[in-house]
Amino acid sequence: MPRAGATLTASLSILLSISLLTMPIWGDSGIGLGTVVSADRAHVGTAPASAGATVFAGDKLDTEHLGNLQIRAGAARVVLTGSSRLVWGTEGDGPNATLTGGTVAFSTANGKAFVLHAATAAFKPRGDEPTVANVTLLNAKELVVRCTRGAVLIAVDDDVRVIPEGSAYHVVLDPDAVPSAGAAPSPPTPAAWGGQNHPPIKAGKSKFIWYAIAVTAIVTGFALWKAMESPDKP
Repeated sequence: MPRAGATLTASLSILLSISLLTMPIWGDSGIGLGTVVSADRAHVGTAPASAGATVFAGDKLDTEHLGNLQIRAGAARVVLTGSSRLVWGTEGDGPNATLTGGTVAFSTANGKAFVLHAATAAFKPRGDEPTVANVTLLNAKELVVRCTRGAVLIAVDDDVRVIPEGSAYHVVLDPDAVPSAGAAPSPPTPAAWGGQNHPPIKAGKSKFIWYAIAVTAIVTGFALWKAMESPDKP
């Protein structure tokens, strides 16, 4: 029973952390800089993370088992869940982060608010509508991405596709991969990345394959943050 209780507590902690991403974002912490909003069993470099601390480009962030770390950076919020690691950075006029292990969730208020890198893939909101998503890095060639609000772009080199709201995919990052039985249809999408429209990618040029997966957990998380959301906020 204690073990089951710990598992339930961990699951609820993750959902609550992700739900906080939809809270209003106040102020601007400076181009590329982040501010720690909350931290529990988390570190910035080798030092324990604490609320109010500034995160600079190049800082390595990590969480212990069942730990979590929430960062505000301009129009983005980022939550690093338990047993996860990332490196903070800047890209253009805004912040980015490189996930090196575990799971990170992010919320954005506009299309330039945040870019997440994981292995050879990059993720960003498709447009200026509120967006909430999370990415789990399984290994150097596999990851899971879930989008609970808005839509997210995934790009691997010039292969750019859209992850719509309420969907989840297991992504295999392998330039030589050939879609196998059971793979979700994934014709490359001429989606916008950085304001540029990419032409459709020819057959055989796909840089990754993906498989649709169950979205039960997404629905649960969506219901939770909707229940906690202020009625006068989008």
